[in-house]
Order: sequence, then C-alpha cells, then structure tokens
Amino acid sequence: MAEWLYEAGIGEARAALVEDGVILKARIERPGGLKLGAVLEGQLIERVAAGLSRVETPLGAAVIERLPPGITLGARLTIEVVREAIPEPGRPKLAKVAASEAEPRAADDLLARCRASGFPVRMLRAHEPDALEAAGWSEVLDEAETGEIAFAGGALRMSPTPAMTLFDVDGPGAAAPLALAAALAAAMAIVRLDIGGSIGIDFPTLGNKAERQAAAEAIDAVLPPPFERTAINGFGFLQIVRPRRRASLPELLRADPVAAAALALLRAIERTPPPVPPAQSAGPRVAAWLAAHPDLVDELSRRTGAPISFTS
Repeated sequence: MAEWLYEAGIGEARAALVEDGVILKARIERPGGLKLGAVLEGQLIERVAAGLSRVETPLGAAVIERLPPGITLGARLTIEVVREAIPEPGRPKLAKVAASEAEPRAADDLLARCRASGFPVRMLRAHEPDALEAAGWSEVLDEAETGEIAFAGGALRMSPTPAMTLFDVDGPGAAAPLALAAALAAAMAIVRLDIGGSIGIDFPTLGNKAERQAAAEAIDAVLPPPFERTAINGFGFLQIVRPRRRASLPELLRADPVAAAALALLRAIERTPPPVPPAQSAGPRVAAWLAAHPDLVDELSRRTGAPISFTS
C-alpha cells in the first residue's frame, strides 16, 4: 500500500507518496504567502482592469475577479484563497482570492493534506536512514529542475512556460509503442510533479486514428480527474487542462535555484552523523542566501547541536 513520507525540513516541508519504492507524488511546501484555502481579511486597494481588482492582505497581495455589491476602494472584505501565487519568469502571478462569508481560518498545511488523503503518513527524522532518498527524491528533483524525464524506450523533455507546460517525446523505434509509453510517462510525471494549468504533449506522428486514440486513453487511465484533454491531432499534439491551484514542483524549484540549493545543503548537513563540523562551506551565492536567512542557520545549529557557520 502507498504511504506518505513526510519530513519537516529546515525552511521547507517535504512529502512523497511512495508505493513499492517508487515516488508517485512529490511535494514541497515553504512557509509564508497566501496559501490555498485560507480565509482572511483583505482591503480593496486598486481596480487593475475591467472585472479585476487588487486586494492587500497581511500575507501579501492578491487579485479578485468578482466583488460583492457595494464594495468600494479602501473597503475591507473577507476573502478565501482559491489559487496561490505562481512564480512565472518575468511576471509572477499574484495569488487569486474570492469573496467569502466563512469565518477566518488558516490553510491546511502539507502535513494536514497528506493526512487527509487517506494514505498513512510516516514521519521522517534526520537521524534515521534517508527514506526519501531511497525512494528516488534526488532523481525527482532533478527531473523538475532539468526537465529531462527518462522512461523505458525513450525520454521526455519538459519545458514550463507562462502559457503551458510542454512535453516533447523522443526515442528510437516504432512511433506507436513509443507514443504509448510516452503517454504513460507524461501522465505519471504530471501527477508526480503536481503540474496544473495548460499542458501540451508533442508525440511522434502516428499513422492512424487507432494509434492516436490508444495513446490518449493511456493518459486517461493514469491522470486523476478533474481534467480535460483534446484528441491527438494529425501532427501528434495533445493538450490537457487541469486545475492550477499552486505552483508545480518545477515552477517552485526553478523560481529560485539558489534557495533550492541552500535548502538542500541544510538538509544534507542536518543528516550528517554527529559530531557535525561547525564550519561549513558553500558556494558564494548559496552562502550569501544563507547569510540573508540567519533564522534557518540558527535552526540548523539547534538541530545539530553545533554552532554552524558558512564560508564560501
């Protein structure tokens, strides 16, 4: 049976749904910002465009599409977060909120969502064997960061863009079995990396409708609802649209590679068997990032029992 492996890391929480030693879903949550499902008070500060306004909250700015009747600039209103901020290159998307009559509440965190999934949750400790790594955690992060996803018989190249996430299929051999294997691999990657919004898959050109339908149905068998998709057209392209409620794992890691590297370094040091050397080295950019986040270094010192400092 599948189980969640959950780790309350320094600067981020990590979780992986694992079955038979394979990661089905990989999730990372960092503190701060407007989280999906939170209900809080905001203030209407700007009308950005027709039907779109800007709301300021104690946790950051957001956009709202439909305002309750009678709300004017400067008014306060209760809102619910319906989409978290998306860190797109050059033009990050603000969180999206909707007016609400619910009582204020905090969003469910990653641990609560894991527990609500119905699968058992195993809490991981730094002094224990690294169960996440044993399941392939680093390989999944590498997929997210590089976009290179191998499968039996071929490979996918994933490219997140502001418009959609694209998967390009490559591999030797006949087009029909390659497309079928690629469809399964792409659907599994979409689930594993928590990819939502508009998704395109560029298959090899297939010879007939039956081959195209078989590849499309392979996606249906793996990808959980809700989603919509097109058929594979004569040029081998298929589009999927899924809810996009928070940043995908590739978007999260690519938005700030230095932060991702620094947090991975903290994880590695925390797992170092004692005694942990207090003097640690890091690349110049990582060291600068850690110097700007002394609370995380203090937490590492607390957990390891050593007065940790970094030099580049």
